[in-house]
Amino acid sequence: MANGQTRKDFLKFGAVSAVSLFLGSQSSSREAIAQTPSTDHPNVAIVQRYYQAYGRGDLATVREIFAPDITWIIPGHHPLAGTKRGVDEVLAFFDQLAKAQFKAEVLFLGGNDNYVVDVHRGWSNLEQDENIDELWSLLFRIENSRIAEAINFPGNQHVADAFFWKTYALKPIPDRLV
Repeated sequence: MANGQTRKDFLKFGAVSAVSLFLGSQSSSREAIAQTPSTDHPNVAIVQRYYQAYGRGDLATVREIFAPDITWIIPGHHPLAGTKRGVDEVLAFFDQLAKAQFKAEVLFLGGNDNYVVDVHRGWSNLEQDENIDELWSLLFRIENSRIAEAINFPGNQHVADAFFWKTYALKPIPDRLV
């Protein structure tokens, strides 16, 4: 790292570079080619509103922001992994995640007419020595001014799998909705 550059500055620069490449290089349609990623795009405001509501525990607003048929994809081989379908399954996932006392520090949000990318540091605050502190990225697909899909990308899938197995030795979320 350059003189005076903090880890956060370094990570933020890397996140901005990666997001700019992703959002600016979607060449599957003419619309995507013309889109310029922006940190002040209206779709970024939707994701910011979601994070604010979630942080306040305002689930009524979260439900308004989510499309009714939202999908939330959690990769990996652990008890919380899989595709959550519909608002109730996504909120059940969040309820389980809260048990690890997760905190997040957003490093970057940027978006275009279809997507918002979030890069953040996420960590747990359990009383055990086996906490997690990793970089994460989420790709949100926005449709009709609502979050229609989210795909989670952990910075280190093996570390995430090990943490979630140690912390959540239980059935996958859809089986717990009963």
